[in-house]
Amino acid sequence: MVTLIRHGQAGSRLVYDDLSGIGHEQSRALGEWLGERGIRFDAIVTGGLNRQRMTAREIVAAMAARGIASPAPVVDERWSEFDLDEVYAEIGPLLAREDERFRLDHEELRREMADPESSAHRAWRSCDVAVVRAWIEGRFQFQGESFAEFGARVRAALLELPADGHVAVITSATPIALSAGVALDLGPGRVMQLAGAQRNTAFGEMDLRPRDPRVVSFNNLPHLIEARLRTFR
Repeated sequence: MVTLIRHGQAGSRLVYDDLSGIGHEQSRALGEWLGERGIRFDAIVTGGLNRQRMTAREIVAAMAARGIASPAPVVDERWSEFDLDEVYAEIGPLLAREDERFRLDHEELRREMADPESSAHRAWRSCDVAVVRAWIEGRFQFQGESFAEFGARVRAALLELPADGHVAVITSATPIALSAGVALDLGPGRVMQLAGAQRNTAFGEMDLRPRDPRVVSFNNLPHLIEARLRTFR
């Protein structure tokens, strides 16, 4: 069995690869919930991003405080999220030249980002959706990681996990959605819908039976009772 865990709420768009105060709280809450139920992992894997590794540390520490020892998390870069900043940097200017609406929306987003209290830091905007869609569809020449390459690395990481024992993977929304997509045979559009539906520190479960992975559960949040902790971004 593998438990796929999304990281806690990240920082602002200006420093996204971090955990917010709420992100730390969410991560500890999940570790406490797991520890109180005596859940043990035979292995813990995390992507290479700071927000993923910090979430793993908070979970392990909270479990230990409740008497549940965990193996040290192992970093596997294949579980890292795709680089939205890189997608924006290369595809954004090209998209702006042909799509006036995108250009205006992106300029407005950049203005709002200057305010650390702006809702822009906690919600996807139409320009985010547009630039990611262009990346997924391969509409422009892109020197970075393509969506196909991203999907292939996540699939390989998933299928190389041991089929026996209980493994926790602390990663991000899109790798979790891609993993579910492997089992459910979903196309890119449906995968991105699943990614957008996930809350921070939500967990899902998969049965990694050889050559036939199965989704057992998805986007579980029993550890987050308070509405303020149920964040998307």
